[in-house]
Amino acid sequence: MDSRILKLAKNLVSHSCRVQKGEKVLIEVFGDAPRNLAKALVKEIHQVGGLPFVTLKDHSVIRELIKDSTEKQLELMAKYELDRMKDMDCYIGIRGSDNTAELSDISDEKMRMYSDIFMKPVHLKERVNNTKWVVLRYPNNSMAQLANTSLENFEDFYFDVCCLDYSKMEKAMDSLSSLLNKSDKVRIVGPGTDISFSIKGIPNVKCYGLRNIPDGELYTAPVRESVNGIISYNTPSIYEGFTFENVVFEFKNGKIINATANNTKKLNEILDSDEGARYIGEFAFGVNPYILKPMKDTLFDEKISGSIHFTPGQAYKLADNGNKSGIHWDLVLIQRPEFGGGEIWIDDILVRKDGIFVLDELKALNPENLK
Repeated sequence: MDSRILKLAKNLVSHSCRVQKGEKVLIEVFGDAPRNLAKALVKEIHQVGGLPFVTLKDHSVIRELIKDSTEKQLELMAKYELDRMKDMDCYIGIRGSDNTAELSDISDEKMRMYSDIFMKPVHLKERVNNTKWVVLRYPNNSMAQLANTSLENFEDFYFDVCCLDYSKMEKAMDSLSSLLNKSDKVRIVGPGTDISFSIKGIPNVKCYGLRNIPDGELYTAPVRESVNGIISYNTPSIYEGFTFENVVFEFKNGKIINATANNTKKLNEILDSDEGARYIGEFAFGVNPYILKPMKDTLFDEKISGSIHFTPGQAYKLADNGNKSGIHWDLVLIQRPEFGGGEIWIDDILVRKDGIFVLDELKALNPENLK
């Protein structure tokens, strides 16, 4: 077995989930992710005294389930899987689909039912809030195509990204976390973007390999009704099987009052799915030094060095601004010069310019200091 897979499995069990003796761990493998990683995880969990449980899922089968599903069927699916999730201490989700658009022809109504009835109670509410969880994509030809490179080159990139020193990143995040804890006003400017909001009283969370692999973000949330202005995202995003581009939101007192994209109608249907979908549930800095360009995969794109994501929908429990929603959509704005640049001001002090932290106490988070 590839030694890099063994190292990744060890990191997921010991660092990300910190599995303790007797803890139950659910491993879910989606698509064509290699079984070798699942086997390595089972072995590693057994070695630390944990109890592994494994489920193999396929997106083409999930597609068949959703497209003709009924509310009753989805309720039963949620009931059974929620009962199991409640019994778990840890969750490791491995995604590897050979077709990222497999669900793109499912009707909006069915996808909304699936999200509201199944995904929200099982994952957004239970798994996210009550287990030690980590999710990751596994490199395959589909991902290499999205990254516009060969599979071999992408695998080398992937293992660099996923196996970096996340303990070093954790320490580097301390100064930014401390700054946000005592701050109020945030202003983000750039091409087509000028938004301001408050983060006063909202906790922030350092993400250094405990929840996502790859990782590298620090998130908080705006005070729910404080967001005003316009943001123009410059990173494509696949949501419900459709690739959204050129997404622009205009805010007034926290609410998205105008939203446009390459499919404005579909975008607004998503934002109209519930009240909270038009409010922001997360604001985060992306700092992974190895991730430099978008590949239409949220787990990678939200960690892009020199980026932020500003997320309509559900707030996380650990940085809760009170927003509730059935969606949580991480839309990314990259502020490095090759993507148009931009600035982040906190309490009228310039903190980051063109993706680089300019305050001395924050420079440990710049790429050259994290590799």
